[in-house]
Amino acid sequence: MERRTIKRVAGILLIAMIGGAVSLGMYKAFESEQYVFNQRPEGIPIRQVSYNPSAAFNQPDFEAAAAISVHAVVHIKSEFQKKSLVYDDFFEFFNFGGRPQPKEYISPYSAMGSGVVVAPDGYIVTNNHVVQDATGITVTLNDKREYKAKVVGSDPSTDLALIKIDENDLPFLTYGNSDEVKIGEWVLAVGNPFNLTSTVTAGIVSAKARNINILGSQGAIESFIQTDAAINPGNSGGALVNTRGELIGINAAIASGTGYYTGYSFAIPVNIVKKVVGDFMKFGSIQRAYLGIYYREIDDQFAKDQGFSDLRGVYVDDVVGGGPAEKAGLKKGDVIISIDTAPVNGKSELMEIIGQKNPGDKVTVVVHREGKEFSLPLTMTSEESSKVYVKNDQLIIHGATFQALNEDEKAKLNLDYGFKITRVDEGKLKNSGIRAGFILLTIDRQPVRTTSDLREALSGHNGGVLLEGVYPNGLRAYYGIGL
Repeated sequence: MERRTIKRVAGILLIAMIGGAVSLGMYKAFESEQYVFNQRPEGIPIRQVSYNPSAAFNQPDFEAAAAISVHAVVHIKSEFQKKSLVYDDFFEFFNFGGRPQPKEYISPYSAMGSGVVVAPDGYIVTNNHVVQDATGITVTLNDKREYKAKVVGSDPSTDLALIKIDENDLPFLTYGNSDEVKIGEWVLAVGNPFNLTSTVTAGIVSAKARNINILGSQGAIESFIQTDAAINPGNSGGALVNTRGELIGINAAIASGTGYYTGYSFAIPVNIVKKVVGDFMKFGSIQRAYLGIYYREIDDQFAKDQGFSDLRGVYVDDVVGGGPAEKAGLKKGDVIISIDTAPVNGKSELMEIIGQKNPGDKVTVVVHREGKEFSLPLTMTSEESSKVYVKNDQLIIHGATFQALNEDEKAKLNLDYGFKITRVDEGKLKNSGIRAGFILLTIDRQPVRTTSDLREALSGHNGGVLLEGVYPNGLRAYYGIGL
């Protein structure tokens, strides 16, 4: 019995000694900051791993930016008498009982969104789709004060709107510079998801100059900042800020199959916001600058077909007669690679640059032409001043090219007069659904027999007009257009 006890004690002591040796060995391994778990093969160097105690504390600090932002972001409730035709990808509609209406919309009903105070005297920027067609708008500040708001101006092409409440000394966000935003940069999204008060989420900038084709218009300016900060219904019109608390974008959309945050969201760059807000405050409407070109993006196949060595820039497919580009010396076949040193690699970047300009602004356009690089000074003009012009005996109005029917076409279609649309580019006519081939016969029931009739009816008219005509296959069509 005694011998057995002695053996057991000896076993326990042996195990304890082995455990102590292992512990001491592991301690020494951590102390030396060198981890070797297997024998090193000959010729393979050992990698030294060092621990830097200060690295754990070298993290972005969001506290100051959040403290600044939450008080300048407001909750917006918009009331409607009928369902708006604008997209509602970013927030759900509710009736006054607060119950979601997934399929049928009961009148009246309301939508929830966010807004950002950009001036202490009550100016608030939000998305156009938050307030468009609203019959009433209520703004709630972060401290729960409520105000009725009025729309100062709205712009569907950028999905931005400016509203105002009667109050002063409001906390507001200062503008940053979205051109300086870097991919990988930390950002905060501040808004009112699910009808909550200001909520802050963090993420990084995932991409820039994103075109997601959500605004539904050829003239739309889509050059979104993409981020992985969590954004949900109700965040529309909220703030995207940098770690300094500067506004760098207005949140507008999410990429989601469910309508809820799944990974990516999109914000309108603040440099476009500054332009739109400034125009609304000063003029009451957008002063759109105009370049005067038809263009296309350059993909791999097109570059091979044209013999281009790289894919940078946008290809000038044609220039508008008498427009700014033609006057500056741009030609069909040029490739625009930058404007005022800002690189142009596609439609989104081109539209973003133009969207920040005003009529009368002087810019430098750099183009590649026949293997050489040219810098061309160009003066932007007003889009409105360029809506009607003549090129190669064709009349171009609101982006559509009209050509009078020749005698053979009249005989074939059994018509006495008419104007055929040979091309439809971005503009009001294309947005209405008109396609190339349409033969215009009457405007507001009045026959269109001459170019003077056409020019006066479409360019010298404000308000809605009714266009009637026929397609070559005999299909009659009617289009209502707001001019």
